Amino acid sequence: MGSLLTPELLANIGRTAAPKKELVTRRDIRKYAVATGQRVQKFIDGDEAPPMFYIPLFWDVVALEQLSPDGVSMDTLIPEFPLKRAMAGGLEIEFYQSAFPGDWLIARRTLTDIYEKQGRSGPLIFYQVTMEIKTVAGDPVLTEKATRILK
Repeated sequence: MGSLLTPELLANIGRTAAPKKELVTRRDIRKYAVATGQRVQKFIDGDEAPPMFYIPLFWDVVALEQLSPDGVSMDTLIPEFPLKRAMAGGLEIEFYQSAFPGDWLIARRTLTDIYEKQGRSGPLIFYQVTMEIKTVAGDPVLTEKATRILK
């Protein structure tokens, strides 16, 4: 059986999206803390961002019709794959330092891997996106490696 991954698809490995720069605000930290049920007072008061705060910080704000079926904005970093049903395949996060009100953070996302495996019900395509978040001074805040599986 031939591979679903063409040389054109594999050529996308290493592609990087335009960096995104966002300001961490006390109000946004407090809203996130309330929405996620935080119990640590420094998060509730907005003095320090909880570890997963960065996730929505860099999301695009788009109209509803611009969302994918699973409710996220279309990711222009990801090429068109022959398999369409997406599932979470894992998340690896390495934290280096906390974020605080007034911090400007820069996120850079890179498509770092694409590979194929044979599952019980047919072929699966895996891809990994690595996001590095740093301060404007270049100090690392965190690295996230997210794997998606296409079926």
